[in-house]
Amino acid sequence: MSLERSEYLADMLHKLAKLDYIRPGEIPNIDLYMDQVTTFMDTHLEATKRNEEDKILTKTMINNYAKNNLLPPPVKKKYSHDHMITLMFIYYFKTLMSISDIQSILGPLTERFFGGKGSISLEHIYKEIYQGERERLPQISKDIISMFKKAESSFSDVDNEDEKEYLQTFSFICYLCFDMYIKKEMVENIIDEFNSKKDE
Repeated sequence: MSLERSEYLADMLHKLAKLDYIRPGEIPNIDLYMDQVTTFMDTHLEATKRNEEDKILTKTMINNYAKNNLLPPPVKKKYSHDHMITLMFIYYFKTLMSISDIQSILGPLTERFFGGKGSISLEHIYKEIYQGERERLPQISKDIISMFKKAESSFSDVDNEDEKEYLQTFSFICYLCFDMYIKKEMVENIIDEFNSKKDE
């Protein structure tokens, strides 16, 4: 692996490390108006933006989530601590899951635990998942390094260096996409099984 390629991989892993959930202790314990919600999300999830002008969450998005029963309605136009946690789950799910799948998996969560209804709080659930995700990051980084090295060793029979570099980059993208594809299929199968049990 060339020095330039090593730096490229190190830069990618550095960006991965910065892609963080909002820490449980950072979630406001006071109710917020819509503008305060969007400002909070924009500030704390800025590292997840692909482009500077991208919006994390807009008023329209949040209103649509409430209309589609993904998010319980605000109380007197204010969003609670549990609203914020639910919004964070929606934010991470929406890039990989359909609205109906998010409804299937989030509906029971809010029905059972939103607003202190369940045996444990929504905050407790978020903390548990947050910790589990943080512990997974080193393994995810190892998997990415393994795929990168596999791509770097591919197309060794291609003499043209420009073509080889392109094909190796293409291979790396394919490996990453295949990994996402498999996991997305698993998520959809789990949700389908969950829905079929709920219907019985």
